[in-house]
Amino acid sequence: MCNLYRMTRNKAEVAAWFDAIDSLGGANFVEEVFPGYPGLVVAQGNLRSMVWGFPLQRKGKTGQPLKPKPVNNARTDKLDGFFWRQSFEQRRCLIPLTAWAEAEGPAGGKTRSWMNVPGEELFAVAGIWRPSDEWGAVYSMVMTDSEGPAAAVHSRMPVLLARNDYALWTAGAPEEARALCTAWRGDLAIDRTGEPWSGRGQVALL
Repeated sequence: MCNLYRMTRNKAEVAAWFDAIDSLGGANFVEEVFPGYPGLVVAQGNLRSMVWGFPLQRKGKTGQPLKPKPVNNARTDKLDGFFWRQSFEQRRCLIPLTAWAEAEGPAGGKTRSWMNVPGEELFAVAGIWRPSDEWGAVYSMVMTDSEGPAAAVHSRMPVLLARNDYALWTAGAPEEARALCTAWRGDLAIDRTGEPWSGRGQVALL
């Protein structure tokens, strides 16, 4: 489950890497992205700003409405469910990353372990998006069972896409896109740091 990632390249670099149209103007973005906050997404050939997480409506114990929860990870085995199906079939996107983090360590003392693709200035994770009444355009990161080095850190990992699969993910038929929802089998670098895990990203996975 990914609740934090880095995107340290500027908008011009991202647009060039993905051959996307930058229509963001002078907007600035933070380098570390948490659920419920804006991130860069490549959708329909455009570099866009969206909120990370589909809003999940909640109610309190007495039935009063609560602030929606951002559901920022979509499991591959749940993509046919009501919450995700239409977005997966009609609105797939690319999420630019330079690294993603998982929490490791004992309760109360977890630290950040960062993972990235060695030698790549940028890489893409499979995403889906939709419009929302609550936060405007929102996106979620597609997750699958971990294999290889990532499995030593967490049981799930983002669906990483090779560059020659970008178009197939965004514009292919749903069954073609589903075939890409596998663990990354290329190299991965893991940086186990002493940075405390803040917990800001502890949200639901559907």
